[in-house]
Amino acid sequence: MQKGIIDRFEGDLVVIEIENSTINIPRKKLPKEVNVGDQIIIDGDHIALDTEGTKKLRAEIDTMADDLFEE
Repeated sequence: MQKGIIDRFEGDLVVIEIENSTINIPRKKLPKEVNVGDQIIIDGDHIALDTEGTKKLRAEIDTMADDLFEE
């Protein structure tokens, strides 16, 4: 099992960042509701949206942005 983050969409491919590298997966193999920045779980041929992981990741990014732009 691996966790990855949706980096971008390129035509029929989805670019996924996994451990500081990227892989390309056909868009049709992912759930339709995935968006850029979402965290996913890849378990063999099964790919699922990690809703809780995505929420935590976005909260961490929001905190870092708040810290960066504090007056």
